[in-house]
Amino acid sequence: MAALEKALLGPDPLISVELRPPRIGLRARDSMDSWIDLHHSLRRLTRGGHPLFLTDDAVGDREEENLRHLTANLGQDADLSLAAPFLTCKHSLEYCLMYAQRAHSAGFGGVVVIGGDQNVGPPRCVPRSRDLRRLVRERVPELLLGGWSNPFRDPAEQVGWLGEERFGADFALTQVVSHHDLGPVERFLEEVERQKLEMPLVFGVFFYRSANRTTLDRLGEFFPVPTDDLMREFESGATAEEICARTVRAIQGLGVKKIYLANMGVRKVGPRLDSVLETVEAEGGVQGPVD
Repeated sequence: MAALEKALLGPDPLISVELRPPRIGLRARDSMDSWIDLHHSLRRLTRGGHPLFLTDDAVGDREEENLRHLTANLGQDADLSLAAPFLTCKHSLEYCLMYAQRAHSAGFGGVVVIGGDQNVGPPRCVPRSRDLRRLVRERVPELLLGGWSNPFRDPAEQVGWLGEERFGADFALTQVVSHHDLGPVERFLEEVERQKLEMPLVFGVFFYRSANRTTLDRLGEFFPVPTDDLMREFESGATAEEICARTVRAIQGLGVKKIYLANMGVRKVGPRLDSVLETVEAEGGVQGPVD
């Protein structure tokens, strides 16, 4: 069993990380520096046993193509079998299928196939992510495929889709959640139990870096953000790492075993991750692998 497959499909607790490639349009020097930082982070995370996900046009900002840089520059310095890039449907169909083949040939552990925001950027090449997963599965049957689910929507519907054979995923990531609003997580998990869903789920936790209302309001355009609660936490003296750790501990307390941390940045992701995990452990939680 490949490293990512073992981590995601196995029974052990997991703390993984989601990273974003540099944006398109950066000056050459800035782009180079960003990729160097990303490479250092990838090496450290994979050597520490932390699976990671690499986004693709996550919030409408065009990002550089992740496979090209990673396969050309990392070589054997990082275990790509622990990494799974995102692939949205917002490319041509032939590009998507070739991307999946390239990811498999380069040794990536899997690919997370998602629809992509229909309000920005180019149109989808297929109506739903499940359609693309089916085509990818036909082209590269050995590739581990991920999907997406949202606990803030109707849990019966969301879990029902995950359980359908045509959904076509081996695992699924969820929208980011918060300890300030655990109701959606509780209802989602209750539905998972009721429908006897066996698919591994990796719940998202967002790393909020500061109490900047403008930034939080912009983030709120893409997913539910407990802005007032977060601002009160920061104003009380809590650090970004402590706030992140509180959500990790809270959803672990509900029975969630597998988690990914989003918005950790690139340059400081190692120290930030260490601090979050140390805080989780100090409060009696499960921290996952540590390098």
